[in-house]
Amino acid sequence: MSLKEIKTRIASVAGTRKTTSAMKMVSSVKLRKAQQSIQYALPYVEQLDHILESLSTVPDAGRISPLVVERPVRNVALVCFSSDSSLCGGFNANIIRHSRSVISEIMKTDDTPHIYTIGQKITDSLGKLGYGIDRGYSGMMAKRLYADAASLADDLMDMFRQGQLDRVVLSYTHFVSPGCQKVVDEQLLPVSVPQAHGESGTDYILEPSAQELMERLLPKVIRMKLYRAVLDSYASEQAARVVAMQAATENADRLTQELTLQYNKLRQQAITNELLDLAGGLQNE
Repeated sequence: MSLKEIKTRIASVAGTRKTTSAMKMVSSVKLRKAQQSIQYALPYVEQLDHILESLSTVPDAGRISPLVVERPVRNVALVCFSSDSSLCGGFNANIIRHSRSVISEIMKTDDTPHIYTIGQKITDSLGKLGYGIDRGYSGMMAKRLYADAASLADDLMDMFRQGQLDRVVLSYTHFVSPGCQKVVDEQLLPVSVPQAHGESGTDYILEPSAQELMERLLPKVIRMKLYRAVLDSYASEQAARVVAMQAATENADRLTQELTLQYNKLRQQAITNELLDLAGGLQNE
């Protein structure tokens, strides 16, 4: 490799480093905002779970709701979450590989499962593999609007009530910490009503009835579960991108050092050769 080629490559690596460093900073800001969104939603989720747990102590409160009915599983819907863009390490590869495994398992009982994809990457990947996708939501991850998640949840609930679905499963990447994310499966429907531990210490007068409250509460819980999965997956995406861009920036720094060292050695060798040529010419004279 000539000096000119090495110098050109050093400049190219430096330009790449600027890009990866900028992407890391942008993703860091997005990650902080995503974590805040999860933290803001957490009290609401916890309160919903607390109310649902309290209502479970009322006799027959949740038995009449079709959303909690367990029935033989013949028709299954899978909702998969990925990112709309790349450069986030193994984030997309992990969820795509896991989703394929889940679909293969579902197809043992349902030959034509309903597949809903949130994120352009998993939509494209599963489509190329020949899976029939009922609907892809490529813009939901970017906007992260509660209304979009609630609309999808309402459609799934309607299909479940009508008997078109017997189970709905979410497959997404759960955000544990900036350095740790794991792919999880969560059953969205039928809803598993938590059982209260012990007897409630307070007798509440419920208006309207406990059954009607349960009917209103369960859809809110389902919508919030799906929306929380969107926020969780987005935070995991940004965390994975921060780690990937940090690694890319460090690799660029290391490669720049190696190329600079190689450039200096070749340059020193060229100067030495020129000096030897001059010394040889003087001796000949």
